[in-house]
Amino acid sequence: MATDRRLTPQPRRRLAALAGAMLLAAGLGAAGAAQAQTSITVASTTSTEQSGLFKHLLPAFESKTGIQVKVVAVGTGQALDIGRRGDADVVFVHDAKAEEKFIAEGAGVKRFEVMYNDFVLAGPKSDPAKIAGGKDILEALRRIAAAGAPFASRADRSGTHAAELRYWQAAGVDLAPGKGKWYKETGSGMGPTLNTAAGMNAYVLTDRGTWLSFRNRGDLAILVEGDKRLFNQYGVMLVNPQKHPQVKKEAGQKFIDWLVSAEGQATIAGYKVNGEQLFFPNAAH
Repeated sequence: MATDRRLTPQPRRRLAALAGAMLLAAGLGAAGAAQAQTSITVASTTSTEQSGLFKHLLPAFESKTGIQVKVVAVGTGQALDIGRRGDADVVFVHDAKAEEKFIAEGAGVKRFEVMYNDFVLAGPKSDPAKIAGGKDILEALRRIAAAGAPFASRADRSGTHAAELRYWQAAGVDLAPGKGKWYKETGSGMGPTLNTAAGMNAYVLTDRGTWLSFRNRGDLAILVEGDKRLFNQYGVMLVNPQKHPQVKKEAGQKFIDWLVSAEGQATIAGYKVNGEQLFFPNAAH
């Protein structure tokens, strides 16, 4: 007698459920892959993160494009190193000389200027070095060194730290004798360094954006500003996909294109703290 191999209703239901589960898993896998294609990593400076700029910018970009942005906020030198290793898709920093070197090495594709603000020299209101109201950053640093007044340095290879070292060199000040005495190296980002300066009533070089969003100022105030040497330009670059095939070229370039577009530039200009604009767009059009 032949065996009836037709499925009974119960096995049919089990098979249908199994097939449905497999289709669902395949769909979720495809969705996950699609999501992975619409997210990028941006290595950037602590100033863009700690000033609150990214919290203002990224929702607008993500809403327009559907591309999610993960920010790794470190000093400019570290951000460029992350790009060199191919561990980011885009680098958004503020040290023009280091950025040009990054491009010359072939680590990045092209540098786009995005925005600027300026550095300011803050310090205790008691002002032991007597620099308040000055507009010459080099003279101010000479007076701080001569007075042996406490100075907090980021010492973290950031764009701010690189600028600070250039100013000391231009002022003709040898920092070696002051290290560990009046010259304190924090090895940390702008926010923590400002906290250190506030705690020890020290002078500190800071970008204006982080200063304006900083709350724990203690007895600190801006004492020197307005020197043209304090200009602080930000640039953005796509990490070279020819060196690092994993770089998400299209999504990364969309982020860059949006930053330098009229919409992106207007969004940057619209970021204010207590009515004060923190960054000023200046992309070439």
